[in-house]
Amino acid sequence: MDLLTLQSQIALGEDSKRQFKRDMTNADALAAEMAAFSNSEGGVIYLGVEDNDKLTGLSLEDVARLNQLISNAASQHIRSLITVQTENIALDNGRLVIVLTIPKGLDKPYFDRNGIIWLKTGADKRRVHSKEELRRLFQSTDLVHADEVPTIASLDALDPYSLTEFLQKTYSLELPEKEADLLRLLQNMNLASNEGGFKFSGSAAIQ
Repeated sequence: MDLLTLQSQIALGEDSKRQFKRDMTNADALAAEMAAFSNSEGGVIYLGVEDNDKLTGLSLEDVARLNQLISNAASQHIRSLITVQTENIALDNGRLVIVLTIPKGLDKPYFDRNGIIWLKTGADKRRVHSKEELRRLFQSTDLVHADEVPTIASLDALDPYSLTEFLQKTYSLELPEKEADLLRLLQNMNLASNEGGFKFSGSAAIQ
């Protein structure tokens, strides 16, 4: 991408495929943004661009720090692993903009390291709360079938061996030892209600 192409993209403003960030310092925050793009249609984060579309750019030191932050966020703060691309574009003022491209995910849904699933909504992101949204994400990777119906079960109905294998194989997560942690994980996956009851969307569903 050359500078003219960059300027034309920035002139279009933020939407569900483009996001501008002046800088980032928190790997968890960056991971949430990348997971949202991967769970949606993919997109680009322009680092070194103000929210008002001003190209302020980054120093070489900023670029080195952000590249390390990007690597850590993509490999350690998201389940499953995503592969991103970066390109540095030189500005007229001698500074740089990082063009961070996040592909549409093939292994949806993607969680941040706290077990939260994010989706893009226009230029913003939001948590997935709806069982229907979660079901669509699983369907997109053939992990759930549309003809299965919701059921209500107690914690005793869970097969810990199957659940452990599923979490490790699909998301590289360990089965929580504490019931409260397990409940929180299932709630984040929309497989348990916020009232504490366990509701499983017919996912005999989850392969």
